[in-house]
Amino acid sequence: MKPPGVGEYLVVDSRICHGRLTVKGARVPVETILNRLAKGRTVDELLASWPELAREAIDEVVLLAREAL
Repeated sequence: MKPPGVGEYLVVDSRICHGRLTVKGARVPVETILNRLAKGRTVDELLASWPELAREAIDEVVLLAREAL
């Protein structure tokens, strides 16, 4: 069974990060990305820390957070 996607870059898969919302193929939880951005990290710093992330994935994380508020 294919895990449900949330947008183009995000996925919820019970086998990855205990079913938390993560970036597809990167195993980086959305919560972690948002926490780092909230603490003042830049998108470029996140991309340097996780080269498997795409800038578009981070953009989607931020958009999802904005829509949730």
